[in-house]
Amino acid sequence: MDEKDKKIATDLAYEIIKEVSRAIRPYAGTEEAGEKVKIGADGTPTSYIDIIAEDTLINILKNAPVLSYIISEEVGELKLGKGTKRSINLTEELQRDDLDESEKPKFIFLVDPIDGTSNAIKEIPAYGISIAVANVPEGRLATLEDVELGFISNFGNGNFFEAEKGKGCWLNNEEVHPSDVVKISQMTLGGFTKSGTSSASKLVDSARRMRVLGSVVLELSYVASGRYDAFLDLRGSRIIDIAASKLIVEEAGGIVTSKHGEKLNNKLSIYEKAIVVAANNKIMHKQIIDILNDNMADFIGKVAILSRIDQDKAILFSAKLVDYFLTNGLEVVIEKRLATKIEELKENPKLDRIIEKIIKESPDMKEYLEDLNLNIDFKKIAKDTNEFRCDMAVVLGGDGTLLRAQAKLKEETPLFGINMGTVGFLTDIEVSETFNALNKVLKGEYYKEKRSKLVVSHENHNYNAMNEVVIMTNKPAKMLHFEIQVDGETIEEVRADGLIISTPSGSTAYAMSAGGPIVDPKLEGFIIIPICPYKLGARPFIVSDNSEITVKLLKKGKSAVFVMDGQINEEADYLEEIKFKKADKDVYFIRTSSKYFYEKVKDKLGEGGLNKQQGCL
Repeated sequence: MDEKDKKIATDLAYEIIKEVSRAIRPYAGTEEAGEKVKIGADGTPTSYIDIIAEDTLINILKNAPVLSYIISEEVGELKLGKGTKRSINLTEELQRDDLDESEKPKFIFLVDPIDGTSNAIKEIPAYGISIAVANVPEGRLATLEDVELGFISNFGNGNFFEAEKGKGCWLNNEEVHPSDVVKISQMTLGGFTKSGTSSASKLVDSARRMRVLGSVVLELSYVASGRYDAFLDLRGSRIIDIAASKLIVEEAGGIVTSKHGEKLNNKLSIYEKAIVVAANNKIMHKQIIDILNDNMADFIGKVAILSRIDQDKAILFSAKLVDYFLTNGLEVVIEKRLATKIEELKENPKLDRIIEKIIKESPDMKEYLEDLNLNIDFKKIAKDTNEFRCDMAVVLGGDGTLLRAQAKLKEETPLFGINMGTVGFLTDIEVSETFNALNKVLKGEYYKEKRSKLVVSHENHNYNAMNEVVIMTNKPAKMLHFEIQVDGETIEEVRADGLIISTPSGSTAYAMSAGGPIVDPKLEGFIIIPICPYKLGARPFIVSDNSEITVKLLKKGKSAVFVMDGQINEEADYLEEIKFKKADKDVYFIRTSSKYFYEKVKDKLGEGGLNKQQGCL
């Protein structure tokens, strides 16, 4: 956006703000203002005063001498200018390659005509307009990074914020900056939390004061001028609400990120939302992020390495990791069987050929194996897995390797998975990403993701499972008859080839293949899935993980095998009960991206990808 275009966009924004303020002034504080007229494009109710504001701005942009795209709360996405008005889908419009130069808009306006409508209706002086202006990109979707100008006017008290990317932020024509408060106990916090979020409650309890004014647009901007020291919206703010205020805060010198401290670069769309955490400076921001994520980023001083040992690539990459951690001053421990395999490869006269073969089959391994340091006494740092006492366990392999590792570790050791298996749904990263991710981890730039486990009780024996327990006949093509109880209440009697009791982690494994739902791992529940039931009405159940599930075999003369995570097999006979409940200890994974789960669903289970988890090593 050149200076001439910025002048055009700024003049249009000024005109919109002036005319919307004039148009709504007679209606603020009146009953007529609050009359519900329709449901807006974003799915929220539209009041009469919203219609007045939006009609005003649409009329200005429609009659403007330039074409613009607009995203607005009530009407959604439009193309306006030169006397025209047309509904569009912005994502589709930006991907068109058949537009003449004369048909291409210059700007994308993201507008919330009145944020704080309820305040306007009651004439509480905390309501205003937000306008962000973004570039129209060539050949790609528009994102928050394309926003160049931001304008916010509080109609209640006349305050006016504006910002230009790379130039700064002004309040009532004077440059402003955030506060210099660095202690949580002295913080003024604004925003919106979600019920049942214990970490948010802890943050609110720690703050000196909490403010909720009912306007995301204004309150986020208050971080820029020091009125607030921090702001968060854990419900998820609409992009149209934060596009301008995000720029305003950042240009003033503040920080705006996701809950996990990641940069916000969401696409520009009426449907897009983002969880927002804003702070006045890096020190305050880091403390808030730590509290919201349960202070889960701890110092890493001692690392364990576990690996599949049926693959030379994984064994040698384990040696590379040992060298990396020792070079970075960390204490390292590895499995005894892994140490034996590394030492065997060290002494193998064909090692060079083995490495050449690995590089040929896996070119991404080249830079890691060409300068491999094997001058380490690997047996000296080896121990039995049950003796590991460490801050992090790095696991090389597929999901099967990771499941075995978490079962062997005696403590709740956080796991960092490197995918060297078939699918790698539970593993965090691929080989090529390993050292960039580990550099972040060692700096504390990570969070721990908690996953629940099942404890399985049968005949005075207890077993653990992280993914699922599968109950099936030990005779192929024979059905079993189950009675299923939840907290003592019979919910189903079913004849089926088998039964799966799955955690959310296991929902993308055998449970999914058997017709169960994909469940977000943050959900606190278990899934009960009959395998090929005889009765058409037998469907999967999702039950609370506070419940106890009891499965009883009802058909005389038929025994069953129940398998925990595909590894431990036990037998159950007629009328014997198998009980399932949440384990006292959880499993923790070290993640460097908060987008882990849904990205994995799309990448691993989408069209053209693998669609089963079984058999991963």
